[in-house]
Amino acid sequence: MAFRFHSLDEQQFSHLYGLSDEILREKGVIAYIADSKPGYPCRVTLEDVEQGERLLLLNYKHLPTNSPYRSAHAIFVKDGASSKTCKPDQIPEVVSCRLLSIRAFDGKDMMLDAIVSDEKDLSVKIIELLSKQEVSYLHVHTAKRGCFLASVTRD
Repeated sequence: MAFRFHSLDEQQFSHLYGLSDEILREKGVIAYIADSKPGYPCRVTLEDVEQGERLLLLNYKHLPTNSPYRSAHAIFVKDGASSKTCKPDQIPEVVSCRLLSIRAFDGKDMMLDAIVSDEKDLSVKIIELLSKQEVSYLHVHTAKRGCFLASVTRD
């Protein structure tokens, strides 16, 4: 079974690109300059930002549903980032080097299962979760801080 990772759409954030730190703060967004790599995963490019690049830290509703699992959390987006399209079965850089929490949801946005995984068995775990007929999609989060990284669907 093939799967596909999905990045966030740049259009959700492009209105913030290039704004001053002061204007961003008024909007509840904090600008950062990356001081290490890895360490600052962009949810639009699905890559860790290079040292010295500017990012935006903001709250994002990654599960804007009316289910009990409705959820939002802090994410990083590279200032000026363009959306990335992943190939089938491609594991993006941003998830390949982290301990992950992978959460399986049905069509009503109810969590059916969840696992913790590292890069050694990530493809196997994704396929196991998506092979369950009642699973519609996966959300991948960092296991330590719980930040949303990407969604995954069957391809």
